[in-house]
Amino acid sequence: MPIALYALALAAFAVGTAEFIIAGLLPTLAADLSVSIPTAGLLVSGYALSVAIGGPILALLTAHLPRRPMILTMVALYAIGHVLCALAPNYTILLIARILVALTHGLFFGNATIAAANVVPFERRGSAISIVLAGVPLANLLGVPFGAAIGHWLGWRASFWGVAALAAIALVAIALTLPRIEEDTA
Repeated sequence: MPIALYALALAAFAVGTAEFIIAGLLPTLAADLSVSIPTAGLLVSGYALSVAIGGPILALLTAHLPRRPMILTMVALYAIGHVLCALAPNYTILLIARILVALTHGLFFGNATIAAANVVPFERRGSAISIVLAGVPLANLLGVPFGAAIGHWLGWRASFWGVAALAAIALVAIALTLPRIEEDTA
């Protein structure tokens, strides 16, 4: 299998980690930002709603754009967005940053799975997509608990710095390994 699939899986790992890590950090984050835990919980809901509502809308608006640049842009914005999360001076800025990174989430997965299917022969498409999507359960198994532990040990901002670093590494790996995607209409 092409190494690009594993680069995309690393990005999926970063996205999956960031999506779910927040739940383990809510008490620490709420105390630091002087908000209640239910208010901090809106960081989870806001993210989920942004993926569910914004993702399909943005996918329709960007469907005509080439996949490789779209993937690179989404992963770059994901990394930058998590730097913003790590630097957020207050809850409102953190919520806005989470919503913005969530909008890249849906676009990344839609484009990454299509890219994965198009860099391998037809009979290997299912395997290629499963490699990319394996990043999410691995994030739940390793990224979320490890990231939450880091967040409790070094502060919640360290978890966001970690996700930003993972996304940046994935960005470089994707840029170096993912070929131009020839669109397949089959």
